[in-house]
Amino acid sequence: MDILPVITSRDNARIKRMCALRDSEKQRTAAGLLFAEGPKLCLELAKDCPLTELYATQAALDHTPALAAFGDRTTLIAPHVAEKLAGTRSSQDVFGLFKAPDTDPAPLLQTARRILALEGVQDPGNVGTLLRSAAAFGFDGVLLGPGCAAPFSPKVLRSSMGAAGRMPVGVCHDLPAALEKLRARGVTCLAAALYQARPLDAVGTDLSGGVCVVIGSEGQGLSDAAVAACDAAVRIPMTDRVESLNAGVAGSVLLWHFRGV
Repeated sequence: MDILPVITSRDNARIKRMCALRDSEKQRTAAGLLFAEGPKLCLELAKDCPLTELYATQAALDHTPALAAFGDRTTLIAPHVAEKLAGTRSSQDVFGLFKAPDTDPAPLLQTARRILALEGVQDPGNVGTLLRSAAAFGFDGVLLGPGCAAPFSPKVLRSSMGAAGRMPVGVCHDLPAALEKLRARGVTCLAAALYQARPLDAVGTDLSGGVCVVIGSEGQGLSDAAVAACDAAVRIPMTDRVESLNAGVAGSVLLWHFRGV
């Protein structure tokens, strides 16, 4: 394949631009791009998101022949340049820019039957884990309310293992209002909460209109307004050995429970 000459300068303008996109959610959003690191993640994302640019060392290309499919979108970089681009402690020597998916929540609010909704889940690892679990258990999409980690940040992409690129995501600024819209068309909205909550094993899955599982942050939980906008609150039965589960684990349990709705 035809590849541009190797970039050997860490101060190359294209490398500086890549670093800026890696570090700035604002710049990524303005450009409509995702920044991803690692051969496996880039190959997974490319199945659903158009690749615009790939930067890789020769050793990485030799180690992962499948990257050859990206052809003239690939630029060779020297190992010390890869170290600058790396957002992790040890460089994986492959970096990609992809067109970001649309995050308009309207399609999910209008047609989705199985939805995960998050409010205030700031940890990228938890958001990525929940996106991956939603994809694994057949949910139609994920709504992100205020205070959540950006769905396509490098850390979320890594923890979701590419699921963030294929899972429909809608960003909404008023989660209670979005939940009311779902309930208006028959979707049962269930808040993960402790106060006046029913145990999960007492909650059936015969929800013909669909279900929306609503998860808040580990520290703060859901806002009163979000809980009030739901049909009911549910809790996961646990021993007294732990006080709570983190959002990624709790949400995954709930998604598994309602996978057959």
